[in-house]
Amino acid sequence: MRNILFSFVSFILAGCHGYPAAVTPVSGFELERYLGKWYEIARLDHSFERGLERVTAEYSLGGNGKVKVVNRGFAMSTNEWKEAIGKAYLVREADEGYLKVSFFGPFYSSYVIFGMDHEKYQYAFISGPSESYLWLLSRTPSVDKGVLDLFIKSAERAGFDTDKLIYVPQ
Repeated sequence: MRNILFSFVSFILAGCHGYPAAVTPVSGFELERYLGKWYEIARLDHSFERGLERVTAEYSLGGNGKVKVVNRGFAMSTNEWKEAIGKAYLVREADEGYLKVSFFGPFYSSYVIFGMDHEKYQYAFISGPSESYLWLLSRTPSVDKGVLDLFIKSAERAGFDTDKLIYVPQ
């Protein structure tokens, strides 16, 4: 019985490190260039971000290959800033945009960069473990129409429902 329970728990937790079949992590990824502040331009709805505006994510290097993650957003309903601090690690290769991230103790979820501006690191398309998790991040509070169109086309090809995107006021 113990082995069955262990196998079941391992299977459930391992599922959080996967990603949609049509998503491919970018190659040629450079973590050091990715560090810094990003603005959330668009996302699919989640309870942990619901009602938040001016959402940002800031990434910095910690020790032992750890990346410190600070997500921040303004809740209009309560007129206050909300902040979540987490940690992330590269999952496989150092040059692959595939990380695992945790905001809740030992539980990790996938953070997959499946599209980005490799030249200047100005925007990134992010997926989580399923087609329910999608973000467009930018180094600036807005993006031009070409980047937004590319994001929507890439996300649709990967199976995301882009009709449900929330465009985040910055």
